[in-house]
Amino acid sequence: MGRLFLIAARNLRSNRRRTLMLGGAIATVTMLLVILSSAANGIQETMLRAATTLSTGHVNVGGFFKITSGQASPVVTHFAPLKQLVIDEVPEAAVVVDRVRGWGKVVSHKNSLQVGLSGVDIDQEDGFHKVLELVEGDLDGLREPNTLLLFESQAERLDVKVGDALTLSAPTVRGSFNAVGVTVVGIAKNIGFISGFSVFTPKETIREMYLMDDSATGAIQIYLKDYEDAEEVAERLRQRLSVAIDEERIAAKGILEPLSKPFWMKFQTVTREDWTGQKLDITTWKDEMKFLTWTIQAFDSLTFAVVGTLMVIILIGVMNSMWMAIRERTQEIGTLRAIGMGRGGVMMMFVVEASLLSFGATIAGALGGALVATIVNALEIGISKGFQLFLMRDTLYLSVNPTIVLTAIAIITVVVTIFSIYPALKAARLRPVTAMQHIG
Repeated sequence: MGRLFLIAARNLRSNRRRTLMLGGAIATVTMLLVILSSAANGIQETMLRAATTLSTGHVNVGGFFKITSGQASPVVTHFAPLKQLVIDEVPEAAVVVDRVRGWGKVVSHKNSLQVGLSGVDIDQEDGFHKVLELVEGDLDGLREPNTLLLFESQAERLDVKVGDALTLSAPTVRGSFNAVGVTVVGIAKNIGFISGFSVFTPKETIREMYLMDDSATGAIQIYLKDYEDAEEVAERLRQRLSVAIDEERIAAKGILEPLSKPFWMKFQTVTREDWTGQKLDITTWKDEMKFLTWTIQAFDSLTFAVVGTLMVIILIGVMNSMWMAIRERTQEIGTLRAIGMGRGGVMMMFVVEASLLSFGATIAGALGGALVATIVNALEIGISKGFQLFLMRDTLYLSVNPTIVLTAIAIITVVVTIFSIYPALKAARLRPVTAMQHIG
């Protein structure tokens, strides 16, 4: 085998032009795959970081409370035992917090917006300071009651600035409308779609608006040490909480069927159902951000289409290149066969040659893609406002995932090697006497 590697390396070196052209094409495909996958991975990381800080945990235990079958509020009553049970059942959790949430209107002297209301304790949520960039005001102002944090686009539509008064309005648990006056204490930089439908206020403000006491909340948000465990943890909680409900350890009538939507898109479904009381709703961050994850899917589809097309071209090039090599080296093949090399040895010689070429080219392409990603991130290239809505940041960000890079190297090397077997097999079947008499 060592001799075959030496022969393959010699042949690649002696045919530099063909080697450089074919190797360059393979390296380009690998580099493009790394760059596109890094873009998709960057979007997912940004979305996960922003979404799990502002809107959702990795896993959420929320729910709806219904006084009548036709009126639902995003409320979890008597949540303290439920929160303790979640802490006990999820040792993978890094942090468990609760947020009061709702859905209502923000009203100014000129306009109004329908938004998701998030009641937070700013002292318990350090992520806010890392994710939000304020253009006006102070995030710490949310420590005061009846205060509000908006995003730039919302402040512009409402025509307000820090210090202005607004009104929050929402239907209470009993179906009547209630309103609370608030003061704008901060205006944050836009973060994609999230900044269009979310506002933040202290928990007490939303409780006051919904006429709730401090035994009720909106959702228990679980932040895991590894967010990829979210689906498994959510399914485990559905089973454990169902048992706890049956044993009356927590106050609820049941658990809603899994529905991959954010809570504010479930109102119509829940209000059509004929039940009253409390039902819990267990979701993951992907469920809560389902309306945004199509961005990642679109990038993945684009990557598959572009790289797949280029791979077909490369494979055709590999086979044509090997046919040319076999034709040029027919006499060499005959000589090798005549001095004792078997068909398997001849076939392996060409397969090893293709493997060496593709392996070296994919490594070069992967390193090139990682270098491009590093340069792009260092340059902090700005993107248009339209793309900011989907990418959820104002600069282009590529995140190189080592696992994806190694997978790309392995897959492209294996595929190129497999497609080299057929022409290598044809070369091995040449008769020694015929091959030695061939004039190239």
